[in-house]
Amino acid sequence: MARRDDRDDRTDDPDPDAGRERDQAAATDLHAFAVELRRLNGEINRLVHAFAGEHGLHATDVLALAAILDASEPLTPGRLREHLGLTSGAVTACLDRLERAGHIRRVRESPDRRVVHLHYVPDARSAARAHFRPLADVTASVRSGFSEDELSVVLRFLATMNERLSAVRSPGR
Repeated sequence: MARRDDRDDRTDDPDPDAGRERDQAAATDLHAFAVELRRLNGEINRLVHAFAGEHGLHATDVLALAAILDASEPLTPGRLREHLGLTSGAVTACLDRLERAGHIRRVRESPDRRVVHLHYVPDARSAARAHFRPLADVTASVRSGFSEDELSVVLRFLATMNERLSAVRSPGR
């Protein structure tokens, strides 16, 4: 029986590029994306769980920290609840843990004293940066192997995936 490589390199093949195109299409099919996205998610989850364990937190607490860090303006507990898809009680418990652990502070800095803003404590941010430094280093290393045009496509793909997934909610939420 001929190996796949042998079939693709036959000189009597009317279209020698067809085998390579099939292989390339298989490499970019939905299953291949699903496998790689799950692998990436698993690796990032491994780092998140390690950070959570080292700091006496839950993985959800680390997701909350990331949301607070990534927000373009200070988050409120209500906006964090919407972002994480949690109940208000679960968000309160999460914020209590984060505050006790010294990662965040709740500040009433608005003219409306009922509004609470969440801030990442600078020392805690440094600890998180140190823990996730290997992720940043690997990202920088991998990025260096791609052109700006390729990175632009990858970034557009990831941003679009995040945007569309943020609109998908479990039934009842």
